[in-house]
Amino acid sequence: MKFEYPINDAQEFSKFLASRRSTRDFIKDKPIPQNILDQLLADAMTAPSWSNTRPFTVAIATGEVKERISAEFLERWDALAQARNSGLKGKIRLLITRKGLPTSNRAMAKPYVNELKPRAQRVGKELYDVLGVTRGSKAERDAQWAKNYEFFGAPVELFIYIHKSLGIWSASDAGLMIENLMLSAHAHGLGACAQGAVGIWDDVVRKEFDVSGDYRLLTGLALGYPTDAAVNSFGAHRISADEITIKRK
Repeated sequence: MKFEYPINDAQEFSKFLASRRSTRDFIKDKPIPQNILDQLLADAMTAPSWSNTRPFTVAIATGEVKERISAEFLERWDALAQARNSGLKGKIRLLITRKGLPTSNRAMAKPYVNELKPRAQRVGKELYDVLGVTRGSKAERDAQWAKNYEFFGAPVELFIYIHKSLGIWSASDAGLMIENLMLSAHAHGLGACAQGAVGIWDDVVRKEFDVSGDYRLLTGLALGYPTDAAVNSFGAHRISADEITIKRK
């Protein structure tokens, strides 16, 4: 198929890109037809890749497998949240039992550096305002965070793994692939949410999938049909291109 350039509806394409939102509330009992899921994955594979190596692999969790993973995640999150909110004794108990401690991607627990922290704080405040989470309420905050481990009700959860041998280049390629997949989902009327939160308990996923030891878990991705909940229309503040453009000396 041959396309003419420039594309006549380029402005519409820009609007389409800007209209994508992270979905945080899915219709749980509405599955994605297999042919559509196959198309999303095919579209994802059209993304560019380092020497065409495609240094990533994907575990697709649905049905009972997804529910088992979710149940274990929720159990571990409950243990972790309780320990965090129970002072020194809770933290000591966590270290002894190790129930809830990250088994992968421990660096995710590190605080944001000063340059990036304001952006994270802003989106957190604005999102919690939409969700009705009271400022300073640990219980409400933890309950909302737990929804990550229910995959926000999505019927499909993808776990994206990257090959360890290529380091950051694997992550770069996976990011390109994920963006293609998310935009294809958007075009099909589906919602998606990239979920770094599920990346801390890789061993749970490996119980269900035969993942090679050469791969490490990068992120999760929830997929499904969005509800009409207000949170799904939430638009995170997007900084201008000027803010990320490096100035000449």
